[in-house]
Amino acid sequence: MIQALVDYFRCREEDLDFSLAGTLSQESGYFRLGQEICYGKYSNRAPAESPGGDLMDASCDLHVAEGRVSLPFDPDQVADSLRNERYAKEAHQESLSRKSPVARAYYFIRPLLPVAVRKHIQRIYFNGWRNLPFPQWPVDRTVDSMFERLLLLAIRAKGVERMPFIWFWPDGAPSCATMTHDVETMEGRDFCATLMDVNDSFGIKSSFQVIPERRYEVPAAFLDSIRNRGFEVNVHDLNHDGHLFRDRKEFQERAEKINHYGVQFGAQGFRSAVLYRRQDWLEALRFSYDSSVPNVAHLDPQRGGCCTVMPYFIGDLVELPVTVTQDYSLFFILQEYSIDLWKLQTRLILEKHGLMNFIVHPDYIVQNKERATYEALLAHLAELRDEKGVWIPLPGEVNRWWRQRAAMRLVSDGGGWRIEGSGCERAQVAYASEQDGRLAVALDKEMANGSAATRVRRA
Repeated sequence: MIQALVDYFRCREEDLDFSLAGTLSQESGYFRLGQEICYGKYSNRAPAESPGGDLMDASCDLHVAEGRVSLPFDPDQVADSLRNERYAKEAHQESLSRKSPVARAYYFIRPLLPVAVRKHIQRIYFNGWRNLPFPQWPVDRTVDSMFERLLLLAIRAKGVERMPFIWFWPDGAPSCATMTHDVETMEGRDFCATLMDVNDSFGIKSSFQVIPERRYEVPAAFLDSIRNRGFEVNVHDLNHDGHLFRDRKEFQERAEKINHYGVQFGAQGFRSAVLYRRQDWLEALRFSYDSSVPNVAHLDPQRGGCCTVMPYFIGDLVELPVTVTQDYSLFFILQEYSIDLWKLQTRLILEKHGLMNFIVHPDYIVQNKERATYEALLAHLAELRDEKGVWIPLPGEVNRWWRQRAAMRLVSDGGGWRIEGSGCERAQVAYASEQDGRLAVALDKEMANGSAATRVRRA
């Protein structure tokens, strides 16, 4: 019931005492927790079938008594339902509806369609996306806000001033940002060297997701040119035809080929084409991490979203969710060439100390207008790094850190706390406390300096 909360904060399980208020409903549905829309089973009442309308607020059914927190829902079940999009049955059906004759025809000719034609068709498809109530645009932080609320209740229940946990990022970084590039065409492949020059001019390394079959040749020299410059190579689907998750048996066959390319490329990470996904199938992929799940997918062909700005595990895979709008959607669907939306999203993610995970295609920034927008983004990220200390590593480094952090533990140390486990030399103890009715989090050294108020989180 509380394992997901323990894993999120890496706090001590013995500091948490939660119980269910009653028998959970047989079916999952929608309810609110304050302003956030959740999805899961509910105690003694049936949740709503739709996220629209007047939803019951679980805040009214949260109770603290005798050191224990009574909840009307199971946090583990709600977090799993949101992160793995179990609410989005219609989204999976929508993606699978590509079996229809019209959809099959579109995906057959899609590689031949000019971007101008594709973006026109897609703008028609996405008409009305702004009216979708859930997930919340432009960044959905439901899972993060739920865990904050629960930790605040735990602090109240225990009657303690503060509660220790392991800080989210190494060396006390307030947040993390990663840049990734999906290489979709030969033109994009041939632009990668120039793109690395651009990235290096801002001191930002990135990963390149390379399609193994059909789209373009992938010579070993091309992969070496990326790795030799300190960038990362990952596998991007098999052939980018949009059919990876069409059929389970076909997926298993393709997964074997994808795994082979993963070894050949020396790749730790995987990303599917067009961010199509079936999380319950990913166990067939022998990679260390995946990055195919959007935070909020209003502008993606497969709707849904994981509703968190933090990495999380899907089985043995670390999921690095795509938390920021893709360049394709920004340029061709929204028809924007400023970084205002990206700046808003980074601010919202930074408020939760989350992961800012970008997709920028080399194929779409060849022209000066788009390239200038991308360079403005890099300048903004460099500013966040230099002025706020945001960590900007390769995605593979995030994966390694998240695995290390998941195995660390807090140990009492003469009235204080220390962290044990591989990588603990970069980990820092932090504390959660209540401030003006909200959850405040701060590093141990900040608490000593009296600056905990600098990181107040709404809960």
